[in-house]
Amino acid sequence: MNKKTKNLVKKALKNGFKAKPAKGMKYLKDVPVGKMFITSSGMRGVLINIGVNAKVVILDVKVPNDDKQYYLGKQTISATTEVYK
Repeated sequence: MNKKTKNLVKKALKNGFKAKPAKGMKYLKDVPVGKMFITSSGMRGVLINIGVNAKVVILDVKVPNDDKQYYLGKQTISATTEVYK
């Protein structure tokens, strides 16, 4: 590795990784508890608790009818799931 690359890596490790949601989206952890959300895949739900992960109630999801019962109801998903603003 050359010196320029080493300095860039050192700076990146020092500052840490900072992820941002896509344009027009926000993270589920930024949604107020009790509010409805919609993901880019069409999943609709309500946030009921937030911590490291998010406890949600899934109301609708775009999957084949045979699989819907698995997804609907109370679920735990990532707090960094991207949802529409």
